[in-house]
Amino acid sequence: MRLALLSDVHGNPIALDAVLADVEAQGGVDGYVVLGDLAALGHDPVTVLERVNALPGLRVTRGNTDRYVVTGERPPNPPPPGKEIEVAHSFAWTQGYVTGAGWFDWLAGLPLELRLELPDGTRLLGVHAAPGTDDGAGVNPAQSDREVAAVLAGCGADLVVTGHTHWALDRTVDGVRAVNLGSVSNPWAPDLRASYVLLDADSSGWEVRARRVAYDRQAVIDGIVASHHPTPDFLTAWFRGERIAPHQRR
Repeated sequence: MRLALLSDVHGNPIALDAVLADVEAQGGVDGYVVLGDLAALGHDPVTVLERVNALPGLRVTRGNTDRYVVTGERPPNPPPPGKEIEVAHSFAWTQGYVTGAGWFDWLAGLPLELRLELPDGTRLLGVHAAPGTDDGAGVNPAQSDREVAAVLAGCGADLVVTGHTHWALDRTVDGVRAVNLGSVSNPWAPDLRASYVLLDADSSGWEVRARRVAYDRQAVIDGIVASHHPTPDFLTAWFRGERIAPHQRR
């Protein structure tokens, strides 16, 4: 069995298409696990939802931004001063786009997490941020082993796959392997390639392999401008390499 594991597409079908092409170039898969943040905050959420929904063997969860689009909630951490209206406009724009295209109910029905058993009996948990939540600090490389162990405590799984932080991670703590898939659309600089993971499993065991895929970021910037998105500067900064991971800041 081979699965493609991906997360944080953020309304960017150009990055998603590059990942899907790479999956096929690697010999294809039996199914896809997609861990949310599908629609917001990007320029073409509906094309992403159409592409994802058509994937074979799809298992999918919601992300925190999917929930914000559906419920009207907003990020718990306040945006920088002067950016509050931009954030509100961005989510409202995405909600209108998704609703008008008939995808609101599908997005609203996504579960918090998914579980499956690999052929050798390994228990896999897939969730956007961390066991029991689609938000918060998630599982990220800046955390100590003790902090990761606390996040994973009681998860009832041998392998936990997450996204949310846009920082790829592969660490084993107290017998639980945690794999953060990174982000298809918005990885932190300096490596702006789309990030995803291939999982190969059979009755004798399993292995994961991280993949990075280059794509046309200028085409994304052009798409953002053409879409009349309400927060173009915020979005294009990702694709110009101006978003630095918090653990890299001085």
